[in-house]
Order: sequence, then structure tokens, then C-alpha cells
Amino acid sequence: MRVLDASAFIHDYHADGETVTVPLVREELEDEAGYRFDALEGAGMRLHVPDEGAVETVERAARTTGDSTELSRTDRRLVAAAFELDATLVTDDYAMQNVAAELGVDVEVIAREGIDERRDWQYQCQGCGRVYDEHRERCPVCGAGLSRKNPS
Repeated sequence: MRVLDASAFIHDYHADGETVTVPLVREELEDEAGYRFDALEGAGMRLHVPDEGAVETVERAARTTGDSTELSRTDRRLVAAAFELDATLVTDDYAMQNVAAELGVDVEVIAREGIDERRDWQYQCQGCGRVYDEHRERCPVCGAGLSRKNPS
């Protein structure tokens, strides 16, 4: 079973077997990609709404990896659906791939290279340079903004 992100419809991805997505994906699609979504739904693609427990599990994993600020509401529900259904997530989104890796969810990429390793992002103050493991809007020491930093 494959859980399809918007990139699957944009790049005209074809899967063997059962396909699933979340209803929010349709809102991200325009023109031909939207028609592909409608056609696949008409051909038997299932729409799945993950339960809140699965979404909360994804949110915890995203905080662990430092990707919580990068994932949209739709992204969180797609990863949650793949986690809940024990399915393969089809996406080109690096943050989604990173969180999926944290949860042990298989990922298939379409038009880009996938991630090589799972990362736990850090946040660095643009003023004083302090590094934090969790995202904050402002540095609690100097008040400057934080930016996401690759820990390696």
C-alpha cells in the first residue's frame, strides 16, 4: 500500500497495488495534478483520515528531529496515515522523509533523491550564536531570531 503526497500527482506517479491519500492533498493541487487526483479517486484510491493519536505521534517525532516547523498540517496527516496503515509514504519532501525515518515508515521518492540519513536539527541564534535543540521564535538570552542548523 502506498500513501501519496501531492508530488505523486504533480509528477504523474503510477503505483502498483492499493493507493491512499488524505483529503487535504486535493486542496494543494491545481490543473492536471488535480485531475489526476480525481481520476485516481474515481479508480479506487482510498481517502484516509488518520486518528489524532497517530497525528500526535508524528508531531512528537517531528519535534525530536527538529522538523516540526517544516511540516504543514497536510504533511503531518500524510506521515500519520502511512504510520497508522503500515504503508509506504510516497513523497519528495525531505522533512517528511526525515520524520518517517524516525518512525520507521518506509519512503519512496519520485523526482528527487531521498535522504541519506535521518537528522535531528538544531536551532542557532542569529545574535549570540547559542544553539538549541528545540525551535523557539526568539533566543531567550538575547532576543534575536533562530534559524535551523544542520547538526553535522
